[in-house]
Amino acid sequence: MTRKILLALVLVLALVFSACAADKTVRLGVTGSVYDEMWEPAKKLLAAQGINLEVIQFTDYVTPNRALDDGDIDLNAFQHQIYFADELSSRGYKLSNIANTFVVPLNLYSIKIKTLDEIKDGDVIAIPNDPTNGGRAIKVLATSGLITLKEGAGFNPTKEDIAKYNKAITIQELAANTIPSALPDIAAGVINDTYALDYGLKASDAVFADQAREHEYWNLIAARTADLNNPEKFALYDAVVKAYHSPEMKENLANLYGGFFRPVGWDEDLLAPFRK
Repeated sequence: MTRKILLALVLVLALVFSACAADKTVRLGVTGSVYDEMWEPAKKLLAAQGINLEVIQFTDYVTPNRALDDGDIDLNAFQHQIYFADELSSRGYKLSNIANTFVVPLNLYSIKIKTLDEIKDGDVIAIPNDPTNGGRAIKVLATSGLITLKEGAGFNPTKEDIAKYNKAITIQELAANTIPSALPDIAAGVINDTYALDYGLKASDAVFADQAREHEYWNLIAARTADLNNPEKFALYDAVVKAYHSPEMKENLANLYGGFFRPVGWDEDLLAPFRK
């Protein structure tokens, strides 16, 4: 009887410890294998606190916010602020930005040409087909001199805001994750950072380098707003943010990617309104 009682206690304790371990797992949604390496120092810092950060890969920009809102993941870190704001407005998600991470260029790449001067009339230039990255790409083409925007064009312009094509190019809108694989068939493409890195492109390979550093293009970590009122989840997410805003992560961003990802806004405590 004593052995049975002891065995039962062991089983109960095992279940308790398993439940505690499960509660200490944070599922983080990202897009692009670059994030696996990027988050490695933060994962180690969190592991030392008994927190398992599980990085979950998505292949597009639409699914991670839906998965977060549905509760399939706990956090995501893949998007800049203007894209995030558009998602909240258009889809009604109840999500909050809990930390700034980095800002990156949105460069024009090619495997056929080396300079803008080589772009000819009739060439096809691909840009992302989502509204926010597409608008940013249009501004990149305007800054490069390939097009001229109408006076008064908004922050997030579309092809309809183009006043003049300084070269008779065709702008083709494609899903952001497909543009790298389309490079053999087009003259050039404006490619998001993670997809460029996954394809083996470096910032130094750009035909034209993006100069934009506006606050709206800062990337972020997002959480479900309701979770921030849960003390246990808040503590976990606060730990994740602190691990990301660490000297180890700053060094990793500088060394691993040669400054491609530039830390911004780490001095802002976006969790402050939820602190008890």
